[in-house]
Amino acid sequence: MEKKFRALIIDDEPLARSDLKAVLTKFTQVDVVGEADNLTTARKQLDELSPDIMFLDIQMPGESGFDLLHDTGLNIKVVFVTAFDEYAIRAFEVNALDYLLKPVNEERLALTLKRLTLNETEPAVTNLPLIKNDNIFVRLTNSYHFIRLENIIKIEAADDYSVVFLKNGESHVVLKPLREWEARLPQDTFSRIHRSTIINLDLVCKLEPWFNNSFKVHLKGLHEPVKMSRRYFSDIKKRLG
Repeated sequence: MEKKFRALIIDDEPLARSDLKAVLTKFTQVDVVGEADNLTTARKQLDELSPDIMFLDIQMPGESGFDLLHDTGLNIKVVFVTAFDEYAIRAFEVNALDYLLKPVNEERLALTLKRLTLNETEPAVTNLPLIKNDNIFVRLTNSYHFIRLENIIKIEAADDYSVVFLKNGESHVVLKPLREWEARLPQDTFSRIHRSTIINLDLVCKLEPWFNNSFKVHLKGLHEPVKMSRRYFSDIKKRLG
């Protein structure tokens, strides 16, 4: 029998609570047992309802979602749900189960709930696969940021690091080898085209022959084409239709 997780939604915005509840109702393993629009009500409901998980907004009038964690001794999983990404580091410092950006996507929420049901002996949840419209939390140079996957043009290997090229013209060195990107990126959108390069297939403009049986891949947002090894050509051409 499938275990039911009792959930409490804490957000001062009625529409945000309604939207999240609507998405949660699509998952049979979750039962929303209560809602709160402030921390005073939330504290009371935590005592009365004993939920397994709370979906907690961070910015609320006069208080922060983090304040609730300081004075609750309940054994409860916490998922932060917010429109801002600057609190992400602190969220993970307090061992939050996950950190979701508004509006919450159904596929992304499914990953969160998968984390909830994983046994503690399972591999770290940071290794879970990503979805097309997801964000990935990475360190860029000297600070941490969320990168929306659709904004990535290509990723190039740099030993144990990688260089991420974005639509806005920026490029950033990330402490993440190419194999880790390949393991987590959605395969319907991203593909390796060379031992040192992964590209966003949605941004491919043109493929053309190059020297030594290789090919050139022209990508939106890049002035210069990217080299593709012959071994990848048939698969990429098939996937692009």
